[in-house]
Amino acid sequence: MTQSRSTGLLAIYPHITTRDRQLLQLLDDHQVLTTDQIHRMLFHARRTCQIRLGELAALGLLDRFRFARAGGGSQPWHWTLGHQGHRFQAAAHQRPEPTLRASRQTAHRLSANPHLTHLLTANEFFVRLTAHARQHPVARLDRWWSETTTTRRFRTITADGHGLWSVGDTTVGFFLEADTGTEPLGRVVTKLDRYGQLIGRGGPRYPVLFWLGSEQREEHLHQLLPTRRDAVPAATATRNGDPAEAVWLPVGATSRVRLSDLPSDHGQPVADNPNYDDGVFVL
Repeated sequence: MTQSRSTGLLAIYPHITTRDRQLLQLLDDHQVLTTDQIHRMLFHARRTCQIRLGELAALGLLDRFRFARAGGGSQPWHWTLGHQGHRFQAAAHQRPEPTLRASRQTAHRLSANPHLTHLLTANEFFVRLTAHARQHPVARLDRWWSETTTTRRFRTITADGHGLWSVGDTTVGFFLEADTGTEPLGRVVTKLDRYGQLIGRGGPRYPVLFWLGSEQREEHLHQLLPTRRDAVPAATATRNGDPAEAVWLPVGATSRVRLSDLPSDHGQPVADNPNYDDGVFVL
């Protein structure tokens, strides 16, 4: 039985393109993406995207789910790894072979996750940067770490994501706080304490980006954010714009700037700073 399962996966390999492998890795790293998000990152024509996603689902590489809209109709398809996709990624990264039951449980738990909207919101931030880079050759998203990876690598912070964004020769690191309006703003502000501790240990001094759902909440947040010179750098923007453009309002500033214009310091080459390997900065 084990041999037939292995042969079944190998038989799929001739159908997997380089773009398919990119998508499988994205879903392995970030759990779930909508049809529209995948289209903007990897495809030119929406219809081509829809057809290919259907083909990958038929091969068992992808799985999908969606919910009813409150006012009628359905939400967009949410795509995640199917059982064969989990097996392919496990083989690619030398992880244990997942069982069919485990793959199904992963999809079921993801679809029922009460924080699914928050996860999609955080992913959307990086999707927009990726889409911007496709249209602007001088721009690159050099790093996109999920909340899980960010926490594992930086250990003491729980950002919703971390990235390195480059425009030309300028590279800016950042931590994302994707705000969905469910937490009191006072609690949101206290998240900066751990970033301050990271800086104090020689870690990176990256701006913390608060990505908010409304201008009113953004205004109220600025009233609470510390403006001391030694404070953790922070900037805010609402979700109705391109995060690569001049939408970011730093604390204490009166005008908005581009993401690439925010101050950024990669920190010291200390042991627990994942930006360095043997004292050399790595993307």
